[in-house]
Amino acid sequence: MASLLTDGVRRKLAILADAAKYDASCASSGSVRKGQRDGIGANNGQGICHSYTPDGRCVSLLKILLTNTCVYDCLFCVNRVSNDVPRARFTPAEVATLTIEFYKRNFIEGLFLSSGVVVGADHTAEQMIEVGRLLREEQRFNGYIHFKVVPGTSPELIARLGHYADRLSANIELPTQPDLDLFAPQKSLVSVNESMATIAEGITARAETKLRHAPAFAPAGQSTQLVVGATPTSDAVILHTASSLYKTHRLRRVYYTAFSPFQHADPRLPPQAPPLVREHRLYQADWLVRHYGFAHHELTTHDRPNLDLDVDPKQAWALRHREVFPVDVNRADREMLLRVPGMGVRAADRVLAVRRSHAVTLRDLARLRVALGRARPFIITADHNPALAWLDGELLAQRLRPPKQLSLFDAAAGARTGQL
Repeated sequence: MASLLTDGVRRKLAILADAAKYDASCASSGSVRKGQRDGIGANNGQGICHSYTPDGRCVSLLKILLTNTCVYDCLFCVNRVSNDVPRARFTPAEVATLTIEFYKRNFIEGLFLSSGVVVGADHTAEQMIEVGRLLREEQRFNGYIHFKVVPGTSPELIARLGHYADRLSANIELPTQPDLDLFAPQKSLVSVNESMATIAEGITARAETKLRHAPAFAPAGQSTQLVVGATPTSDAVILHTASSLYKTHRLRRVYYTAFSPFQHADPRLPPQAPPLVREHRLYQADWLVRHYGFAHHELTTHDRPNLDLDVDPKQAWALRHREVFPVDVNRADREMLLRVPGMGVRAADRVLAVRRSHAVTLRDLARLRVALGRARPFIITADHNPALAWLDGELLAQRLRPPKQLSLFDAAAGARTGQL
């Protein structure tokens, strides 16, 4: 290992690993590559890059830039051309060697490779393709590979990148063209969408082919990243952009990254990072759109275009729509059950299964892992009705309230109308 990490390589690794930390769109694989007798490694599809799998296992990834030298001047990026930072550049052979040697020592389970834009998008892609060729063809590496595609890369080169990679991603960074014009003038939504469309076409073509041994193309799909808090753009706009990308390009994930101020930042950028809870709320809202049947526009309002930082998006929606609650869990359809705070997808499906045999009670919901602390005010079960509890409280209050002293005239009028 000492011979591998020479002083020069060690310096490059320190610079280019640190420069890659701002890209969050690399957290899960979702693809499977079987080990081969003459190859190295395998990919079991359970996630990478210090993420946690459902069984609690933490897995890791060599996450680096090919180079942090960049001809672009994106103001929110620490590696922009106008920023005074130490620069370094790996050769494709160095990246391939590091990946193989780290993998053999069980340090990593794959590679995430991004890069500054060198010369142009196609030149950068060609360097990444060489990394893929060295790993897949010469080293027979079957572990996970994720390549970052620079928007504007030619379709032919994207096709070659997808042949070597398990996942591809083209970062949109900011949700609107005015934002890009102000903070990333070399980028455009048109070029990002064109690159995403090319990737989506390659994935679809591979999925539809009938050839059993057809070459794989990004079997783990594609993802992208949105920077949050670098511009005043609201959560409503961010969610609209993300929802459009999911529908148009069938993305696996949109990753939201809170803007992080850095040294020598442009004065047009905010001096402080947004609250991290805002990033968390966006992930929650994104999950509701992808898995719970919510439309993006339901999660914010015209008067409040940003998500509530104090309440999660589903509960905030429920509080704005009290007219549809409480929901009878023994009668409601799946769509309505998924809108109950504290009830997840798996719990909703289990409720539908259990109520075929008997009426669902609070005890049943507790066994099904429903968060009763959040769900109780919004549901009716066989042994619980919050509306009746409210009525009982009102009746008790009336019984305890001192009787109103009526005049003889009022008492006579009440007797005639039956209101006493």
